[in-house]
Amino acid sequence: MDYTATDNSRTIYSVTALNRLSRQLLETHLPLVWIEGEISNFARPSSGHWYFTLKDDAAQVRCAMFRNRNAGLRFTPTQGEQVLLRARVSLYEGRGDYQLIAEHMEPAGHGALQRAYEQLKDKLAKEGLFDPERKQALPELPRHIGVITSPTGAAIRDVLSVLQRRYPAIPVSIIPVPVQGTEAAPAIVQALAMAARSQLFDVLLLTRGGGSLEDLWPFNDERVARAISLCPVPLISAVGHEVDVTIADFVADVRAPTPSAAAELVVPDVSEQLVRLQVRERHLGQTIQRRLQRLSEQLNHLQKRLRHPGDHLRQQSQRLDQLELRLNSAINHKLERTKQTLANLEARQPDPRYALQHLKAQFQRTRSALMQQWQASHQRASQRLGENARLLHSVSPLSTLERGYALVTDSHGKIVRDSDAVQQGDKVTAKLARGELHCQIIEG
Repeated sequence: MDYTATDNSRTIYSVTALNRLSRQLLETHLPLVWIEGEISNFARPSSGHWYFTLKDDAAQVRCAMFRNRNAGLRFTPTQGEQVLLRARVSLYEGRGDYQLIAEHMEPAGHGALQRAYEQLKDKLAKEGLFDPERKQALPELPRHIGVITSPTGAAIRDVLSVLQRRYPAIPVSIIPVPVQGTEAAPAIVQALAMAARSQLFDVLLLTRGGGSLEDLWPFNDERVARAISLCPVPLISAVGHEVDVTIADFVADVRAPTPSAAAELVVPDVSEQLVRLQVRERHLGQTIQRRLQRLSEQLNHLQKRLRHPGDHLRQQSQRLDQLELRLNSAINHKLERTKQTLANLEARQPDPRYALQHLKAQFQRTRSALMQQWQASHQRASQRLGENARLLHSVSPLSTLERGYALVTDSHGKIVRDSDAVQQGDKVTAKLARGELHCQIIEG
């Protein structure tokens, strides 16, 4: 019966009312609490609810976890298992028993590890071990890869398979270590130090396959984290599956979600590189071809502009011949006019003999003057021709040869301007002012 009565200023509760008030007080004034203890008296009726006792060495408390809460757990507790509960403090009114209503349950070891993980993560983050500024870039094409892992695990098989497929020419060394258990962390620290001292590797891959938090715990060890931060070689961490994140992942230079993904990060795909090289080869060939074409066009243009000194001499000689012909034509024309004048005078003179003598004297004077004029003109033209010939000869390669120099050409007929253009044993030709010498290089 649920009632409350008042008698002579006394408040009297029924058992039901007392238990209900106690439950309300407990549930209202006490927040959610975390409790760790050992499971006993575990019961799982057809309703799906769980009933059990949580105890330690000195006390125990009844607990209930209803179906809507336990359905989301990934495990079912067993008798004697140590667990961690998040629960509300309550009271079962029917028996008056104080009890806990569990909202969440996890293995106690997992909870302790998780707390240790978060504490170490916060500590190292404050020290700056996770800062992006201290992380090293991976080499574009490593010369030697070191893989720190178990030599018998699935992770190393995945890594080697991907490396063989993507770039089989790069050497890979396996540095064997245990990847779980108490011996794993010291072995990993020692392997990192050995790899750094050897100076054999320009990239390291720290990896293992998936597992529970306990299995992956060596990679959450502070000693391993600090060894990674001090490692001078760029390091990729690929621990567990994609959902697994360890302290080593935060400290490493690069974190890969899986071992296979780490192998893809550490080396390029050789087939893609071959395609890029072929494209670059084609571009380089086209560039060289265009360059050669431009140089050939420039050479042809220069060859057309370059004239041999002999051509100029031949033109000057031809001009001198033309001047001589014009001079002779002028003299003959002058003589013809003089003869015509003489004839006219002879016709007008009464005494032909006198006129003839006069005309002969005039003819001799005119002829003498014309010859002097012709000789003077011829002499000036010859002098100009000689000066031009001397000027051309001064710039002609032949004049250089006359001074004792030689024009040296190689076996292909190309002029040798630099001693570095020939080697010991090469044959060259030295063209002199008169004749040629065929020589062989004894020392260059």
